[in-house]
Order: sequence, then structure tokens, then C-alpha cells
Amino acid sequence: MQKVYFDSAATTEVRPEVITKMVSVLKEDFGNPSSIHSYGRSAKNHIEQARKNIANYLGVKASEIIFTSGGTEADNLVINSAVRDLKVTHIITSKIEHHAVLHTIQEIESRNGIMVSYVAIHPDGTIDYEHLESLLSSSKEKTLVSLMHVNNEVGTILDIDRVGKLCKQHEAIFHSDMVQSVGHYEINLSKIDVDYTAVSAHKFHGPKGIGFAYIRKNSGLKPLIFGGEQERGYRAGTESVHNIAGMDEALRLSYENLEEEKTYIQDVKQYFIDTLKSNIEGVKFNASCCDVKNSTYTLINVCLPVSVEKAGILLFHLDINGIACSKGSACQSGSGKGSHVLTEILSDEDLQKPSIRFSFSKYNTKEEVDYVVDVLKKFIEE
Repeated sequence: MQKVYFDSAATTEVRPEVITKMVSVLKEDFGNPSSIHSYGRSAKNHIEQARKNIANYLGVKASEIIFTSGGTEADNLVINSAVRDLKVTHIITSKIEHHAVLHTIQEIESRNGIMVSYVAIHPDGTIDYEHLESLLSSSKEKTLVSLMHVNNEVGTILDIDRVGKLCKQHEAIFHSDMVQSVGHYEINLSKIDVDYTAVSAHKFHGPKGIGFAYIRKNSGLKPLIFGGEQERGYRAGTESVHNIAGMDEALRLSYENLEEEKTYIQDVKQYFIDTLKSNIEGVKFNASCCDVKNSTYTLINVCLPVSVEKAGILLFHLDINGIACSKGSACQSGSGKGSHVLTEILSDEDLQKPSIRFSFSKYNTKEEVDYVVDVLKKFIEE
């Protein structure tokens, strides 16, 4: 039995160079970065150098990068603080956002009684930009728009520049979850009218438990976590120095190797699509995941021609054959519920069939694709 990992949208394998960097920091620079002695100064230097490096990758000021425990905390920080501190009373989002955004907005809606509008979604998983403009035009409230850059389940890419310009035109605040795009695409935030973003290191071969929020300068946001004055006063608590250093190293390597790795992964993805089409009759690809322009190169979401009776054991069958993938996103796989994203875009007929997300990294091969397709084919034909 082979072991195949096709679940990099859930988390990526940590690069060996990142592990080496983190171990070095843990051994040599273990001081509290808030301490004024040499041990503390050495740890603090890692944090501030990482902040400068990350800001440089994204074309922003170092003071606009705030380290968090990951994308979920960054999303929560921005959305909650925008409502509390910027007096937002209307949020525009979509029903296919990550639960870190959707559940946060739903909680705020129930607690604060604010207005929430959902922009329409096309069957290919893209948002209806005309509907978004209509919602913005008719809004008389202080408005926050929260739309993710790359969808974590079906891979559709938001025209983030277009949305940013619409938000600026209508004086709305723009927040975008960029967990699936930073480290995979060249992004210059200074050239996009986006006010806040959320990023997580473990999506680009860095460690888990660390990420950051981009918070545009003079935004008016205040902290959610109180205590010390760490992270420019936005987030109290001793920083995870080794994780921050690991994230910095992971992002550096991602961008240094971006074009080469992107080309390689896109080739693996296309080979997977072609091999599925030629071996499994009736296979469908959800949303626009076969569209190079409108979908990320890192994943596909596949609807398989499997009977209702066999659908329930498909993931188990793949797992016992050494294949790691996801039914929907990993963040909801333990909930027992179907994908909220697929519910919005698939027909009732296709919702009865199993859909699987396969997501890729530089570590995957075409030989692995052949193995997975062979396992799927035999399962369907049994």
C-alpha cells in the first residue's frame, strides 16, 4: 500500500529548512522577547526581522503585520473589532466563506443585531459582482465587506482588485481571508484596496499555530486580547518566537521558489484532471476547478459517480488504501454535516453523490495520481 497525501489545503508538510530554523531558535534564542536582557533582545530580533520580511513580501509596512495564532484568530480580530471600534452595522459576505468568517459574523449578528447581506454565488463558485455592487450601492450603513481570496473547498479565485475598488468607491471597509493565497501567489497589498487580511503559516509549508493579520495603518482597530503591549498593542501575550521564525522562513522559500513550484503543481493538477476523465466515466468537477484563470492551481473538487449506498464509505476506503484527502474542508470534516460551499453551488442530484477535495503541493507526483485514480476506479466498478 502506498501512502499518498493529497490534503495540502488542510495543512501542508513542513519544509525541512523550516524545521531546522525553528529548532535553532528554540535552542539558541529561547528568551522572552519582552525581556530587556540579551536573551530577550535576541528573541525580539527574530520577531521584528520576520515582521519586516513578511511586510516586504506583501508590499506593506512592518507595523501593519500583527502576529496571531493563525487565520481564524486573525479573522475574528478584524471582524469583531470592526463592528466594535469602527461602528460597522452592515456586513456583506457570501455563504461560501470559511467558517472562521461565517460563524464569527453569525455570532455578531445574533449578539449585536447588525444587518448581514449575502452576495449571490454563480454555479461555478464565483461571486456575482453586479449583485455585490448593488448591495454596496443600496447600503446606507457603515459597511464591512468580507470575501475570501481563494475558496478553500472549490478553489475559486476572487477578483480582489475589482472588489477592492468597489469597496473604495462606496466607502466600505474590505476584509479578505487570504489563507489559501498568500505563499501561493504574488500579492502586493499596497496596490489593492483591501484594509485587512488573515494568513496562516501551515498553508505554505510552515508550522501550525501561527499566522498574522494585515491591518492597514491608522485603521482604528483595538485589541480583543488584553494584557501586555505585545504586537503593537493589538494582541497581548508572549509571542511564539520559534513559530514566527518558522513562518518567516516558510514564506521566504515559498516566494523564492514560487514560479517553479507553481508550474510543477499545476502540471500535477492537470494530469489528475485528465487521468480522472479518461478512467472514470461520469466524473464531474465542481465549480470552476478546471478553469486555470478562475481557480487556484492547488486543488480540485471532484463529484464521483458513486451510488448512495457506497458514498458513505468512500473516504474510509481511500484512507485504508493510504490516501489522505478531504470531503469538504478539514475544518468541518468532524461535524457530520455536508459542505456548506457545495450546498450553495451544486444541484440536488449532485449533492447526493460524494464530492472529494484533492489538494496538492510540491511533494506530490504523477505516480501518486495514477495510484489514487486506480483505487477510485476499482471502488466505483466493484
